[in-house]
Amino acid sequence: MKTPKLKKIESVKKHHGISIEDDYAWVDQPNILEVLKDPSKLLPDVRSYIEENNFITKDYFKDVKNLQKKIFNEIKSKIKLDDTSLKFKDKKYYYWSKTEAKGNYGKNIRQLIDASKPEEIYFDGDLEKKKSGSEYFGLGSISVSHCDKFMAYSLDLKGSEYFTIYLRDLNTNKNEKDIIENTSGSITWSLDSKSFFYSKLDKFHRPRQIYKHEVGTSVNNDKLIFEEKDETFTCGISLTSDEKFFIISSSDHITSEEYFFPSDTKSIKPVLFRKREKDVRYSIDSWKEYFYIQTNKNARDYKILKCKIDDIKELEEFIPSKKETIIGSLEFLDDFIIRGEKTDAIPKLFVRNIKTNEEEEIKISDEAIGCPAASLMQKNRNTSKIRVGWESMKTPGKIYEYNILTKEKKLVKETEIPSGHDPDRYIVERIKAKSHDGRMIPISLVRLKNSKQNGKSKILLYAYGAYKHSISPSFSVSRFCLVDRGITFAIAHVRGGGDLGDVWHEEGKKKLKKNSFFDYIACAKHLIDHRYTYKGGICFYGGSAGGLTGGALANMAPELFFSMLLLVPFVDTMTTMLNEKLPLTPAEWELWGNPIESKEYFEYIYSYSPYNNLDNKSYPSMLITTSLFDNRVLYSEPVKYIAKLRDVKNDNNTQLLKCKMEAAGHGGMSGRDNAITELAEEYSFILKTAKISD
Repeated sequence: MKTPKLKKIESVKKHHGISIEDDYAWVDQPNILEVLKDPSKLLPDVRSYIEENNFITKDYFKDVKNLQKKIFNEIKSKIKLDDTSLKFKDKKYYYWSKTEAKGNYGKNIRQLIDASKPEEIYFDGDLEKKKSGSEYFGLGSISVSHCDKFMAYSLDLKGSEYFTIYLRDLNTNKNEKDIIENTSGSITWSLDSKSFFYSKLDKFHRPRQIYKHEVGTSVNNDKLIFEEKDETFTCGISLTSDEKFFIISSSDHITSEEYFFPSDTKSIKPVLFRKREKDVRYSIDSWKEYFYIQTNKNARDYKILKCKIDDIKELEEFIPSKKETIIGSLEFLDDFIIRGEKTDAIPKLFVRNIKTNEEEEIKISDEAIGCPAASLMQKNRNTSKIRVGWESMKTPGKIYEYNILTKEKKLVKETEIPSGHDPDRYIVERIKAKSHDGRMIPISLVRLKNSKQNGKSKILLYAYGAYKHSISPSFSVSRFCLVDRGITFAIAHVRGGGDLGDVWHEEGKKKLKKNSFFDYIACAKHLIDHRYTYKGGICFYGGSAGGLTGGALANMAPELFFSMLLLVPFVDTMTTMLNEKLPLTPAEWELWGNPIESKEYFEYIYSYSPYNNLDNKSYPSMLITTSLFDNRVLYSEPVKYIAKLRDVKNDNNTQLLKCKMEAAGHGGMSGRDNAITELAEEYSFILKTAKISD
């Protein structure tokens, strides 16, 4: 089949005396953000190119359609389709959710605690999807007022993350006239239930204003209560644990600033807690006459301070920092405080007795590597019971009712795998690879216990490595469609992420960004050296900023891979970082550096940006995805990347572009079946390129 060609228009732009040639610069049309709302504004030549590529991709998968159906059915058979969550006891109602076999979206349910009336479905995702008339159904928030009478909810019907807020009277089950467009999707109710707060998006898709909306009044009369003047900062609002204060949080990626005001005040005058300091993050909560502050000031991986609510200047240390240990936030009960921390990418749970100040770890499982979690069972904090959960890369999630005083635990919910799952068939390992500078990089993996470590197996090595985001060694039922076919699933916890704390993140951003790539290569070579796989036996899997990692690796070490999946990949890094009008760019400079102002950052980004470093070499087979409606990584990046890749490469491998032209977001299409369909296609690509027929 003839490979489509994208027209070239010569373009040379100079920055800091350095010329960048980009024959596809015209794809970055000036009104590109308007395409997110109206795809008819897409340039005709780009539309034709995308359509031709979509046809080629569809044709490529023709011979594995049966395999895709088989994988789809496998994944679906592993999911308990008609499932019900545990109930949360509010003031007057129990609240919970459920999914059904026939539906693609969940249902939110409640019932009076005294059971004097039957349970009611107050939000039916499938019904609302049908009523919307949209193919895409993105749910932002569902928030019930404190009086239990109103429900505010937000929807994105295109995937571009412009959320519209709607209001419904739960007594009549009818929507009010209150409709608020172009919001971030968040909703925070006032305690009297007469109003709620929301964040408005500016023309660059950034939430920098917080408004108060009075129920039943015109949106035109909404009151602006806070505005962030710095274009690199965005803001939001929340309620403290004791519901005594509203907290306004404003931040970029490395710096934060918070304001508070009493939740019962009639005249809102936000009070600054601490003035922003560059590279200092903090968050505040209130409980029993104290503010508790989680901060990284003089504690890169955080510590907890506290102060009297009426004397916010006098801070005292509550939980000190620990070397190479991430101190998490707090959850309050009347007599106990629950918190998490993480060391060496392994999370733990702790509970502290407020009266005695004694603290101990809550141990849930004998497994060494996994993910513990804790949640409250009820609104009333006068209890010694909580819910604790556990899952690992081989063990499905279990939730226990845990008594803090007696340490008794009772299993109350377990993730069911209808088609069956035996954790004993698999082995979970944590190994470490030495990177180029001596840093030891953790690798978490799961594989068949009876698989031979003989250097002949294929391995999927996932990575992200940005935004201080940690990749948890958690359970994913779909992965076993690959693992059961002999492919090891592994996670490279590379720098740039937050798996080992703030320093781990710092060592993988700005002028140290290449550490993310070097770490991955070190992990890959370690797996090869220790005979988990072989050179050319690795599949790269990553999306968004993880797609940047994959794109850089394709240029640096293509010989390691038999295929790569670059999902909504951030591959034209330089172009995006030079465009301050894009939604995320100004805030992103704290992660990648500002190439507009700094020649050093310009040169450094230019040295690894995947698009700019494509060269005349052999590249692995690739599946590259994008969406016209994705505001985080614009469609133009993968479109330009695939066009240039085909211009310069010297291999005969198949590199595919799939661009969703129907409504879809950064995370793909909406709905359970659509998500499974996309996974089945991705897995079929992996298996086809791995030459595993079934």
